[in-house]
Amino acid sequence: MALTETYTLANGVQIPVIGFGTWQSADGDVAYDAVKWALEAGYRHIDTAAIYGNEASVGRAIKDSGIARDELFVTTKLWNDAHSYTAAKAALATSLETLGLDYVDLYLIHWPNPAAVQEQGPQAWEQANAETWRAMEEAYADGKVRAIGVSNFQIHHLEALAKTQKIAPMVNQSFLNPSDEQAELVAYDKAHNILDEAYSPLGTGKLVHLPQVADLAAKYGKSVPQILIRWSLEKGFLPLPKSTHQAYIQANLDVFDFSLTPEDMSTLDALQGVGGAHTEPDTADF
Repeated sequence: MALTETYTLANGVQIPVIGFGTWQSADGDVAYDAVKWALEAGYRHIDTAAIYGNEASVGRAIKDSGIARDELFVTTKLWNDAHSYTAAKAALATSLETLGLDYVDLYLIHWPNPAAVQEQGPQAWEQANAETWRAMEEAYADGKVRAIGVSNFQIHHLEALAKTQKIAPMVNQSFLNPSDEQAELVAYDKAHNILDEAYSPLGTGKLVHLPQVADLAAKYGKSVPQILIRWSLEKGFLPLPKSTHQAYIQANLDVFDFSLTPEDMSTLDALQGVGGAHTEPDTADF
């Protein structure tokens, strides 16, 4: 496996095997510089979201890079205030304008059951997601997005969406790392040809100080983040490491010249629960 390799989504679209995350990268120079450095380092897959508030800086860095648009893969996400047909169409239009792009390569529903939808009733999310997804299917047909998917969806959310969808989600972006592999969800996704993207592949920093991972880093002559990113790749996930430091941005790509042994993968698998778990979307207060 190499940086230039891709996964193939259910519709045949090629997506780079590693992406650059921009969560918590402040709009302005911080986000702009991070994306600029990422593109200079060799990333061709940039992940942002409306709620990150940095789409303008991400788009500006993409434009200033001079890299041909068809060589890049750009993801953004629909936030919790736009869970209806009309609102979803407007949200995508706003994101495209803010990014300064004619299309995005991947558009995701960020969360399946926002707090505002929960207030409408215990099953209100089903209809809200169905309406939102219909708008996304239309955007896909219109060429405004090259692929559509979801984020933080659990199995019951995916099963409910399947009742009305014409096009199945191509991606599910989730909290995936050795502390929370979400094995049942991953098995479901694989069975339905849904690619698992791993946000917080370092466990939002909670896994980087563990002695078990440090021992493996020493064994392989790699950094702890490189070991954790490699774990995601070995699992068949698409990791989305995030940094605002140029040296770390570059180092996080140096993960293609080694493989972890089955024994060492088992050591990492045994860290289940030590660094927290995913947020339960049906009780999230946002």
